Amino acid sequence: MSKSLVVVDGIKKTFPIDSGFLGSKKSVKAVNHVSFEIKEGETFSLVGESGCGKSTTGRLVTRLLTPDEGKIWINQEEISKMNENRLREVRKQVQMVFQDPYASLNPRMKIREVVGEPLVIHTKLSAAEREKIVEEMLDVVGLNSYHADKFAHEFSGGQRQRIGIARALILKPKLIVADEPVSALDVSIQSQILNLLKDLQEEFQLTYLFISHDLSVVEHISDKIGVMYLGSLVESGPKESIFANPQHPYTKALLSSVPIPDPRAKRERIILQGDVPSPVNPPSGCLFHTRCPYSMDMCKSTVPRLREIEVGGHFVACHL
Repeated sequence: MSKSLVVVDGIKKTFPIDSGFLGSKKSVKAVNHVSFEIKEGETFSLVGESGCGKSTTGRLVTRLLTPDEGKIWINQEEISKMNENRLREVRKQVQMVFQDPYASLNPRMKIREVVGEPLVIHTKLSAAEREKIVEEMLDVVGLNSYHADKFAHEFSGGQRQRIGIARALILKPKLIVADEPVSALDVSIQSQILNLLKDLQEEFQLTYLFISHDLSVVEHISDKIGVMYLGSLVESGPKESIFANPQHPYTKALLSSVPIPDPRAKRERIILQGDVPSPVNPPSGCLFHTRCPYSMDMCKSTVPRLREIEVGGHFVACHL
């Protein structure tokens, strides 16, 4: 049985803001006591509406942000408060693929420099050795060696994302955090990049934390899924269990919006009422009760805890 590569235990992150009369101090509760584990070789996906905290969670796992509370272990090493010198070594094992494949690439650098930059920072290889590794990695992601002398603006969106993936893989990390890696691409290109990610996972024994708002994408690539709402994890479990037996009303609403490829098949669409509450002033009790069609009195005052409802690790935070 594979061990857990990533363990996230009760992490919390707030961002202070100035608002209100005379600039009174308030804070945005971006991530609120989130916990999950990712085993080696697995793909764990975080899904939810924009602003639910999933990207912030990804940045906490990579330590681009430091959690206010809670702990994060990568390969059994606690990184939550790790100093910069030690963190530099850990980051060789944790890399990120970003949402916008153009904004994440330096427009003034040739692709060989973009992809090879991590080797310059983290290794003592010679220029010739770096050159060879860069060309090999471009070939792995479906590009040619002559692409190395071009600039980012000369490529399509799908090619740019392949470059971003090559840069993430160049140090042969164990964990890739992919933050909406296909949302900026055409649907036809999305499937190519997803298939590439799956092939690379098998070839390099990679573990993925995959972040997306698109459940049809998540279904294709995930082993396990975590559903986030207003900074909190409301349901998590194996992909098959989440899709076949969703328990939280929010998860059911998200799944009802996924298109079905068969035009004869019908699915009841669940339309949520109202807007997502402000993370600056979230509701008391269950965060979802203001939009939930099954809300009870206790939902307005008591915070539901994540509890296992199915053998195999299916958890849900709901009083129902």
